Formats: sequence, structure tokens, C-alpha cells
Amino acid sequence: MLVTPGVSWVEGVNVLFPHETKRGLPMTGWLRGTRRVLARLPSLRMMHVPDAPAQSVRDPWPGDPVQGAALLKGTLALEGGTVALHAGGFGEPTGTPVLRAAVHGFTWLRDLRALGTDAARLRARSLVADWMTAPALDPIAERPDVTGARIAAWLGHYDFFAASADDPFRQKMMARLVADARSLAAALPTEEVDGRALTAIKGLVAAAVAISDHTTFLSRALRVLPQELSRQVLPDGCHVERSPARMMAALQDLVEIRALLQASQTTPPVALGIAIERMAVALRTLRHGDGGLALFNGTREETAALVELVLSQAGRAGRAQTALPQGGFQRLQAGRTVLIADCGIPTGPRLDRSAHAGTLSFELSVGRDRMIVNCGAAIGASEQWRDALRATAAHSTLVIADMSSSEIKPEGLGRRPTRVGAQRQEAAGAHWLDASHDGYGAPFGATHHRRLYLAASGEDIRGEDQVEAGKPQPFVVRFHLHPSVNASLQQDGGGVLLRLPSGSGWRLRAEGAQLTLERSIYLGGPEPRNSEQVVLTTYEDGPQTTKWAISKVG
Repeated sequence: MLVTPGVSWVEGVNVLFPHETKRGLPMTGWLRGTRRVLARLPSLRMMHVPDAPAQSVRDPWPGDPVQGAALLKGTLALEGGTVALHAGGFGEPTGTPVLRAAVHGFTWLRDLRALGTDAARLRARSLVADWMTAPALDPIAERPDVTGARIAAWLGHYDFFAASADDPFRQKMMARLVADARSLAAALPTEEVDGRALTAIKGLVAAAVAISDHTTFLSRALRVLPQELSRQVLPDGCHVERSPARMMAALQDLVEIRALLQASQTTPPVALGIAIERMAVALRTLRHGDGGLALFNGTREETAALVELVLSQAGRAGRAQTALPQGGFQRLQAGRTVLIADCGIPTGPRLDRSAHAGTLSFELSVGRDRMIVNCGAAIGASEQWRDALRATAAHSTLVIADMSSSEIKPEGLGRRPTRVGAQRQEAAGAHWLDASHDGYGAPFGATHHRRLYLAASGEDIRGEDQVEAGKPQPFVVRFHLHPSVNASLQQDGGGVLLRLPSGSGWRLRAEGAQLTLERSIYLGGPEPRNSEQVVLTTYEDGPQTTKWAISKVG
């Protein structure tokens, strides 16, 4: 079966940008910008600004008190990067775009709320006040998704930091919320066609619920929401960005939108409930036995408690699926063993901000222990670190000549596989997966074939990696180990013994390649950790195939 990406998002792009101006700028983008400028002008009707939200809006997600304590000291940390958060700094575009968006999105208010002290409350109020009085803001603060996140965060934590403030602060804050919501309504649909569009819609729905006099906010959001659902949620429930992290973030936004509509006694669109249910099933499919997420395309583990909370808020959801055909992921499960493989075509331009060159990589866990992993992500770190983790070598798959199977670019991917095939069979509880991709076709005229087998017991995993090319292409196969795995090379060099935290022992053996144990790094958790990787290096004059096996011992 050839795995092909959905086309709904492509059609959506054509709808948003039907033609261009003579200067090559999208006409709809110019009109959208004009609407936003007009929305910022004082209303001729002197629209009423309420003294307080008409209805309470609650942020449903937990914060991190450790991060809250860091915020008290003036530091915001986000997935491998840090930025100073101090008085007078909101107009300074410092840090990576991801960090800058986080600064102006204010979702970190939940970390101060989790800390829960009076100092945290006053710090939150002080930072919001400083942001409102900044003479000039970083332009990224006006991006629709950042505006939407800020509106939802301010309203979701109003009781924490604003309810007890003085009248001038509350009046200024409510006036800014109204102005931001008007600008956001004018910006929809957004130029961003990925999950950020859902965050923008969420912010406008939150404003509609809290500022009930402005009925146009809700009508605008509900007009845009259906097209975003059809574009962002694939038929199998996978998010169009093919990232478990982006999928969970999108699911959180949709859950919040549904709760806000219900709070305002507005019947949610039927399509919203269907999308939430499908995404919840897809998210379960991409979980390991420890409850965390598989590390594909810019994803970290996340805590099992947070993932479970998101799923419980989503409501009724079916069991994990064996495959997400449109998303391009395969899940093999037997006994206590789970193997999750990326067998999909990398997502297209303007949707690939989180895309990694990890085609045909897989992760393996036994019970609550992760064994084989990808290296993770650092979306808030420097471009050098972020791109290193996006490279094929940071994934448990095959690499030719130290080149990635997709070309890594700051804004996404350049060259990438155009054909990714995946066929699977099951019999008597055992699983076979036969996959291939042509990502090395342009530079080497080569195709990577990967065959995987998982026995019914879950205690025997076998694989075969092969390069099909006119000219022999020596390659390397990497198996990155989770930092909790203790690895030791056998004296004869023929295998590696792996000891999991639970105490179970496993042996990785290979033929047709030299087996070595090398250093690696893991950024799948909250902090970088040293780890190891098993590396299979084929011979220049040898066959273009290596076979390997991972089996339980003892």
C-alpha cells in the first residue's frame, strides 16, 4: 500500500490564496492586513469595554511550579532554550522565533499559577502591566496565533492575577483584550495553515465568551472553524503536521474551544466533536507503554499525567489503532512490547515547521521502559541544535554518507521523499512490516527498504535494512538507546547486551555490518541527557543489506 498524504490542506491553501497582486503578494494577505489596521482604529460606535469578563474562562491545563520559580527570577525556559523575561524587555526581539512567540503568548502564566504564591501573583500582574505599557512590541506579538494564545491566557488566569488588581489595571487590560480580539477577528482565516490557526480561533472564542457584547467575535470564529477542522485533521485523526506534539497541542485547543462554546450555551459544531474523537484515538496510537509520546517530528515525551488529562478532557475515545494510514504511522504491539514506526511522506511546505528527516525510523518500548528511541527535539534552542536533532542521524534508521533523507532547512524541509510505501501482515499474534522510501533517490539513485518483524511473545524483534541502488552505497544504521538503558558490548563484538530499568535483559545482534557502541544525546525529556547508540556500519565491498535482531535473554 502506498502511503499518500491527504489533499484537504492543499485545497485549503488554494482557497486562501486564489490569486496574487502585481507585486507577487497574496491579495487575501493584503486585504487581511488592511482589515487588521482598521480593526485597531477606535470604533465610531465607541464599543463598550466591560470592567471585567462577563463569564469566567478557565485554563484547564496544569502548570509547572519549577518553571514558575524560574519566572520569578526572570527566566523563561522552553524546550531547550531560555530567554530573559524582565521589565522593559517586551519590545526587544530576543531569542528564537519560538521563544519570542512564547514570551508574547503568556501561556507561562499557568506556571506562575502553579507556584501559587503572592509573589507569583504579583509577578504575573507586573509582567502583564509592563507588556501593556511597552512603547513598542516585537512584531511577533501581533501574529494571530500569538494573539489568540495571549487572549486565552489572560482570560484563563484572570482570577489569579487580575481580579484583585486596581481599577485602572483591569480597565486597561480589558480594553487591550477587546482591541486584540477585534484585530484577531479581522485576521481570520490566518496566513498560517498549520496548527497555529486553531490557537487563533481559540483566542477569539474565549474573547466571545468573556466579552459577550461583541457577538461578531463568535460568529467569525464559527465561520472559520469548519474549514480548519477539515484541513488540519486527517481522516485517521492524525494532525496534518504529522507531529505527536503538534497533535496534542491541536487537541488541547479543540477541547478548550468545545468547553468555551458549551459554557456560552452555544451548541458546538458536529464536526468539532468528530475531530476531537478521532484525534484522541490517534494520540493513543502514538503513546508508549509509559504513557508518554513517541518522539517524531519535534516531539518530546511529555508527562503521562498530562497526556492522560488531555485524553480524559477529550472524552470517549477508542483504543489505539494498529496504523494511521493518512498520517503514515504504524504501531506493532505484542505482549508488553510496542514498536512505532514513521512510514509516511513528510508533510508539505508551510506545514513542515516541525518536520524531521526521520522517515522509516522507529521506537521500541517494553512495558514502561523505552529501549530504542529517536533523540527528541529542542524547538526553543539555537538553529544549530534544533537542526542537528532534525537530521536523520538523530533517528533510529538508516543513513547514507552522513546525509539526511530530507533536506533540513530553517523554515522546514527542502528535498524529501516523494514515495513512502508500507505493507503489513499479521498472523497468530505476530507482525510483519515491509516499508521503503526514495529520500535518497536524488543524491544517490537509492531506495531504502526496511523490514521489521515482531513475534507474538513481544520478546523477539528482527529487522533487515537494505539499500537498492545502481552503484553500491555503504550505509550506517543507528539505534539510539534511551538514557535509562544500560548497554555493554560483548567481548567478541558480535552483539550488545541491554539492561532495562525493570531488570529485563535483551541482546542486539547483527550480520553484514560492523557493530559498535557510541555516544549519543537524548532530548526527549525535560533536560538533555547523555545516552548511547548502537551503530551498524556496512562494508564498501559487502552486500547492501544488514540483518539484525533484538531478543530477550534470561
